[in-house]
Amino acid sequence: MRMFRPAFIIVATLLAAGPALAEAQPVGDRVEVNGMQMYYEVSGEGDPLIVLHGAYMNIPSMGAIIPKLAETHRVYALELQGHGRTTDIDRPITYQNLADDVAAFMDAVGLEKADLFGYSMGATVGLQVAIRHPEKVNKLVAASASYDAEGWHPDYKAFIPQMTVEMFLDMPFAEEYRKLAADPEGFPALVEKLIALEHEPMAWEEDVRALETPVLIITGDADVTTLEHSVAMFRLLGGGVMGDTGKPLPASRLAVLPATSHTAIINQPDLLHAFIEPFLKGETPKGMFD
Repeated sequence: MRMFRPAFIIVATLLAAGPALAEAQPVGDRVEVNGMQMYYEVSGEGDPLIVLHGAYMNIPSMGAIIPKLAETHRVYALELQGHGRTTDIDRPITYQNLADDVAAFMDAVGLEKADLFGYSMGATVGLQVAIRHPEKVNKLVAASASYDAEGWHPDYKAFIPQMTVEMFLDMPFAEEYRKLAADPEGFPALVEKLIALEHEPMAWEEDVRALETPVLIITGDADVTTLEHSVAMFRLLGGGVMGDTGKPLPASRLAVLPATSHTAIINQPDLLHAFIEPFLKGETPKGMFD
């Protein structure tokens, strides 16, 4: 029987971005954030844009989307608690904790407000930044985000109780972890925390409904979240109106990528950029009656 490989944790095995990142000439640095040494890279010029990776990932595994965004933005790519070159601390990994880390990072580097782009775990972290620290977020791009655990695909929900640390130790991204990590032997502890994250309560409908931050929701039509969940999030944010009536469109947007699984989302930088850039610029396609 073929083992189901959870979408959140196989991304790092599929992606590589060394040459592309080199073209953007990122500058790496570390800053103390909530007791950890957080690693980040800055590239490009323009309005600030913070990039947040998925679970088990790091800056390189986000691929070519970072240098693409750095063509028009000053990109701050972060490595979250226990990931990449950022140290771990004696604290659970929760979306709320990671969101507070992002806010503390912004304070540490002098960013009063920025756009956010998050993928997978990073997208849900970005959602919590907008909920908990709305004054710091201009616009949010959330690629494969969830606001309620009931929005995950049934196959993924069924797999969560089967997760064990041992089943991940021989996967390729375990070796990738050791190449960058401050503690090369810390991978089992990270896996344990990320499995615990899957069991954390998540039911944020009222928080999402109250958001005033414009959000671009990006999802694959074969994602780890259901299409119905992404549409429901869009409606909570004011989406779902009919255009061509003379009324302005909602500030938030929804993009569904065709023939796209969870791990394939981040591997389509040109398509992602075609949705992200107009959203951040506030550009909308012109209709017949505009």
